[in-house]
Amino acid sequence: MGKSNNLDDRLAALNELRTDPTAPESVAALQKALKSKQNHIVGRAATIAGQFSITTLELELVEAFERFLVNPQKTDPTCAAKTAIVEALYRMEAYQPDVYLHGIGHVQLEPVFGGKEDTAAQLRGLSALGLVRINYPNVMLMLAQLLADPEAEARRAAARAVGYSGLDAGVPLMRFKVLMGDSDAQVLCECFTALLQLTPEPSLSFVAGFLRQEDMAVRQAAAVALGESQLVQAFPFLETAWEDARDGELREVLLLSIALLRHERALGFLLSLLEKGGRAADEALAALGMYREDERVWRRVEAILDRQTTRA
Repeated sequence: MGKSNNLDDRLAALNELRTDPTAPESVAALQKALKSKQNHIVGRAATIAGQFSITTLELELVEAFERFLVNPQKTDPTCAAKTAIVEALYRMEAYQPDVYLHGIGHVQLEPVFGGKEDTAAQLRGLSALGLVRINYPNVMLMLAQLLADPEAEARRAAARAVGYSGLDAGVPLMRFKVLMGDSDAQVLCECFTALLQLTPEPSLSFVAGFLRQEDMAVRQAAAVALGESQLVQAFPFLETAWEDARDGELREVLLLSIALLRHERALGFLLSLLEKGGRAADEALAALGMYREDERVWRRVEAILDRQTTRA
């Protein structure tokens, strides 16, 4: 890693280890970096360890995490090291319940202009995923608490973790959360997605019901979740919602969600709109843009556009 004390130089030297991260000298350099007092050095080393799943560094990662829990606002501002460490352990599928338990409960208020900011939201979310991955007992109780976290990022991760858990106990929790609402539409989208993962068919009509909500952000969240589910049965709900929609932005989101389904019936619907021309054709073309790298689909799109050019 060289002898430079310059932070940028040390980070660059760590990045160079990515060319052969599991070589003995690389692992030794990462071990040394994980013992650093500089949180960004530790964070970068942890990221590399996690990216390449260097499980021999698990002990050093845990020790570094515990070290940065002491006076964390000064030793690890922005939670840079602790967050990277937990993500690395999660990637390694490391069984470290104590780390995840500390992480899911950690709040780190740091001064910002006009007040204080909690910089540990991502850490709490990653820790929640870690607890789910190791099948920690009664994890749903902790996820329920995290769903009420003041930070939207943590609530999103909590909902994601519920879906990832595969536990039926998460279904009533997710239904209750969406019925209570959230100021962040992405949280609701994660809840809808979790429901469609846990119990696809029973949850389909429940989630689709939110396509008729007055709140436009909630409608869009439900639409995206239905599209990302890739359930064939979701298409009629999205098609009907699009036909009834009058808001231009909502119509675009609904067509994008139909494109996300990625099955022939949905694709055929979008291509038929493109063929007809007009405003709907422009919206359909925008939604079909996600298929640009799919030569089979994009040839069909180009064929329609060529015919329209010829007719013009």
